Amino acid sequence: MLDYTKKITFFSKLAVKAFQIGSGALSATFLLSSTALAQLGASPLIIEAETNRGQAQTMINVINAGDTPLRARIYTEPFTYDRDKGFQTLPSDTNDLSPYLQFSPRELTIPPGVTRRVRLRAILAPSLPDGEYRTAVFAETLKESVNGSGKNVGVITRVATTVYIRKGDVSPNLTVDSAQFNANQKTLQLLVENIGDASVRLGANWQLKQGERIIQTGESVPTAIVAQSDRNLILNNHPESEALALLPGNYQLTGELIWGDDNSNQLPFSVTLTVPEQ
Repeated sequence: MLDYTKKITFFSKLAVKAFQIGSGALSATFLLSSTALAQLGASPLIIEAETNRGQAQTMINVINAGDTPLRARIYTEPFTYDRDKGFQTLPSDTNDLSPYLQFSPRELTIPPGVTRRVRLRAILAPSLPDGEYRTAVFAETLKESVNGSGKNVGVITRVATTVYIRKGDVSPNLTVDSAQFNANQKTLQLLVENIGDASVRLGANWQLKQGERIIQTGESVPTAIVAQSDRNLILNNHPESEALALLPGNYQLTGELIWGDDNSNQLPFSVTLTVPEQ
């Protein structure tokens, strides 16, 4: 019997107008390989495209950065971004692009240091409602080895490109709901709802005050919110952010959400943050 451990590297960042997975019963033996993780890559990380006469074409680069050949298969899964957990695959989704997406090749062998292209073609029928269709395109490699007991073990590494194809005139529509402070994780969270029909990747410039005293200012690393969903943005997730510890009380959190080409879209926000007594 071949046991599998799946180790996933997920890349997320919006670009062109495009985790540990449980292995069920096959989970008795685990073998994680940092070499395997470093070997497989994909670009771009996110693809966005608009249809032209019902079609859109693009490509993904699958990269072997290692010094040994690798075999990979290409497949898709619908996904979303959970409010707190982030990227999550789904068993099904009404906005799944997979049924309308053609790609080639589906299996490939990549020599060391070589990049192979996978061409994507989305065909959306005129009868489909206008909206955004999305999927995660995974490149997955399987490397077999033998553990100390002589049992065959598979290390499965996969990387993903998220693909967003838009049909018709669609756009995000954002509202800021509330803010909270996670005392355990020391994170400042802003709940943002996207009631529009297009996903968005947005960051924030922010300032936290108590009365007239400025506690901290900063900018967040951009985070994706899919259409018709909400998400807690971690505001102090920038690598240069200082540690944040807040005493119980009321604070004022102000700033602006920013997104789009050259951050051309901005939405000011101002909410009260209450840190309760422990």
